[in-house]
Amino acid sequence: MAVDPEEATVTERPYDYSDLSALFVSCTLTPSPAPSNTEALMADSIEIMRRQGVATELVRAVDLDIAPGVQPDMSDQFPGDEWPQLMAKVRAADIVVLGSPIWLGEKSSVCTRVVERLYAHSSETNDRGQYLYYGKVAGVVVTGNEDGYKHVGMNLTYSMQHLGFTVPPQSDTAWVGEIGPGPSYADDGSGGPESSFTQQTLTFMTWNLMHMAALLKRSDGIPAHGTSTTAWQDGARFDHPRGDAL
Repeated sequence: MAVDPEEATVTERPYDYSDLSALFVSCTLTPSPAPSNTEALMADSIEIMRRQGVATELVRAVDLDIAPGVQPDMSDQFPGDEWPQLMAKVRAADIVVLGSPIWLGEKSSVCTRVVERLYAHSSETNDRGQYLYYGKVAGVVVTGNEDGYKHVGMNLTYSMQHLGFTVPPQSDTAWVGEIGPGPSYADDGSGGPESSFTQQTLTFMTWNLMHMAALLKRSDGIPAHGTSTTAWQDGARFDHPRGDAL
């Protein structure tokens, strides 16, 4: 029986997010086909989105030949650079989720490279003159056996919003095991999949990403007034009190 959205409780309110797409970029250091603990946690978020009709795709960045650098295409210096293929998926997605393990308290080197290459497109604009990532939503998944979850989450959510992604509330989740050698998230006996805290933060993150992406997509994104870099370059100052002097 269909539920009236106006009468539904918070746990049964229906949503149709089948017009959304999400790209999950795993920044594990482990090449395929070996398992990834970070991807094991990302899989729960993917499943929640899948149940809401969101088109999802998971890409393991280390499987691609992604060159270092801050240019959109580094193939002149690094023949075979596969970043453009991954960037095409970023362009098409409404939601982009980065997943990273923790190493020495930081995000992985693979994740750093992905962020750097995202940054390479920071001067590009959409059809309204806004920076390219306006209207896209970003989230973060972190795993590890050492301290650093909130540091990595802070670094990545800041980086993504600085590039133009929208970062909704509670847009990160993590599981961190006992510091030092021991079971990782997907290992038997780790307690990771059973962690109620991780289950809650992952669920809230996933729904916040879908809610925000839908709000942006169905309201035609963030208004261009006051946010268009091309209009600024053409002389618009959007009521800046010192605009006449700029």
